[in-house]
Amino acid sequence: MNQERKLRWGILGAARVNERLLPAIVEAPNSELVAIASRRAGAAAATLKKHAPQLAGGVECYDDLDALLNDTRVEAVYLPMSNHEHTEWALKAIEKGKHALIEKPLALTVADVDAIANSASQHGVTVMEGFMYAFHPQFARVQELLRSGIIGEVKFARASYSFIMKPARLYRLEKDVDHGGGAMWDIGPYAIHSLRSCFGTEPLSVTALAKYTESGADVATSGVFDFGDGRHGHFDISFECSRRSEYQVTGSKGGLKCHTVWQQAGDVPVISWWTEDGRFWEERLPVSNHFNREIEHFSDCVLNGKSPFLSLEDARGNCKAIVAAMQSAAAGQRINLI
Repeated sequence: MNQERKLRWGILGAARVNERLLPAIVEAPNSELVAIASRRAGAAAATLKKHAPQLAGGVECYDDLDALLNDTRVEAVYLPMSNHEHTEWALKAIEKGKHALIEKPLALTVADVDAIANSASQHGVTVMEGFMYAFHPQFARVQELLRSGIIGEVKFARASYSFIMKPARLYRLEKDVDHGGGAMWDIGPYAIHSLRSCFGTEPLSVTALAKYTESGADVATSGVFDFGDGRHGHFDISFECSRRSEYQVTGSKGGLKCHTVWQQAGDVPVISWWTEDGRFWEERLPVSNHFNREIEHFSDCVLNGKSPFLSLEDARGNCKAIVAAMQSAAAGQRINLI
């Protein structure tokens, strides 16, 4: 890693996720926060003061998003805006020559993912979808266990993600699913990505059910993906259930479980696994900040010309699966992905 230079970051938006991402940029040894912008007057400055008061006066705070994109000091942007705005502002950033880390979901249609990928290639910039959980050591450990064959061939997986919707977050239900509203576009990407990662391949079809609000946003969706040859991936996501972020895999020789995907500061990660012959293990991994690791990784890729761990082809696969699941829930029928 080139330690002589730091990637200069700008943040497009004063979203709640900044409570974890903004400090991650500040703390990463290969990153430097130089600007933050919001369309709400004073929000950028307030966000900086709340999460990194020590940088007051040293970071440019804009009340205009385009002003940040025109700031020549900014080399990379983090984009935590509303889901339906990701494509528009990602393309604007890319066209300005900025590298972009885009909060999940990268985009709401496969066509938009392709547009972002094509523009990134044309302008020679690095773009990645922001799945912080994939940078936690427990994700790598699960993948290592699956590759080892200790639980045999993966036959079944279940991913459960939920939390009780609080009044401060009701904005997530204002738009219908076609415009990025609801649980599937908010926490569903984790569930789908977890399943795809467990099977290591793309699903063939999906059958799903959803509960909708008057706005057309889903508050709960569940379903099953067919990965072929009798291999199924079940998911359930909800804004009406107690907090969960876990996935479990069952194979021909045993199974494993990742108990908490959304790791908080100080949490001790736990992975348990078992085998058909009665053996059981529970692994406790070192505490790690997946947001910090995500930022360090992306900055390293840009500074040293590396390809991101999460490719745009992976983002395309996740988007395609989510869209198909929502189509299935709306139509009440099985949707093929191939």
